[in-house]
Amino acid sequence: MSILDQLYEKAKKDPQKVAFPEAANEKMMQAAYECGRDGYIIPVLVGSGEELKELAVSRGYDPSVFTIVDINEETYKNELIEKYVALPGTLLKAKALGRRMTDPLYYAMVMQAVDEADVTFAGIDNTTGDVLLAGQMIIGMKPGISTISSIGLCDIPGYEGSEGSLLAVGDSAVCTNPNPEQLASIAISACDTVAALLDWEPRCAMVCYSTLGSGNGELIDKVTEALKIAQEARPDLAIDGEFQLDAAIVPEVAKKKVNRESKVAGRANVVIWPDLNVGNVAVKLIQQFGHADAYGPMLQGFNKVVCDCSRGSPVSEIKGNVVISAVRAAGQKK
Repeated sequence: MSILDQLYEKAKKDPQKVAFPEAANEKMMQAAYECGRDGYIIPVLVGSGEELKELAVSRGYDPSVFTIVDINEETYKNELIEKYVALPGTLLKAKALGRRMTDPLYYAMVMQAVDEADVTFAGIDNTTGDVLLAGQMIIGMKPGISTISSIGLCDIPGYEGSEGSLLAVGDSAVCTNPNPEQLASIAISACDTVAALLDWEPRCAMVCYSTLGSGNGELIDKVTEALKIAQEARPDLAIDGEFQLDAAIVPEVAKKKVNRESKVAGRANVVIWPDLNVGNVAVKLIQQFGHADAYGPMLQGFNKVVCDCSRGSPVSEIKGNVVISAVRAAGQKK
């Protein structure tokens, strides 16, 4: 059974409410319908109620599979606003929030913020910037996290790592040139993500072109400073480095290069790149030459699970990311 099949089964055991603010989009509605029909999620369509009902029927879907939330219905909207402005640390007052909620993206996130939904799933019609801005404004950042980032899960044929053929990597999509504080946040977020999604005990390696001082330069200084920050902030997590990639994931290499005790060296299941340049190239190399399936990127750093899928995603990929997001949300509640 593939990792994605395992996650589908996991989602079915504890279906989460997933809000779809782009539900009128044909691909998004199909993905929401099929995931809801098959019991993986509880799909919540957010938008113009009448339009969404008409579209569902015209596309041959059973409307009873969906919960449809009409953004033009004032009573429920006012209830959401009242609950939201009562939350500690919110940025918007009632009137300003009401104006924002004419956009289904913001409406869905307000629902999520007050626990009326578990996930906001977007990205087909909204840009990544739209999703990130709304998420930061409405959902907010996790305590102690300084940046939004992403993590991906690679299933690499022939790779025999500490988690079989699986390796989590980040950030390969969002944070261009993280400073030490941001890089530490990426590592911490990545550990929390894989723990919630996969029930792993994270072993996180911060990698670059040096292993424990074998090289020098500004990038290495950044990685070692980030490592120090991450270890001080979350001593409960196994985060270590700086390692070259082979020292991080190959036990035989770790024995030669890492001359001290390490829970991570040679056994890392999470790899943190020093910047987006390295991360983006690395993932494409893994995909092209390692023939890997790469799931994600999964946004991390928000208080709750927000997903920004690729605008070119086929329905099958959207469904996979919906299920991954739902499993993450369920895992965060534990």
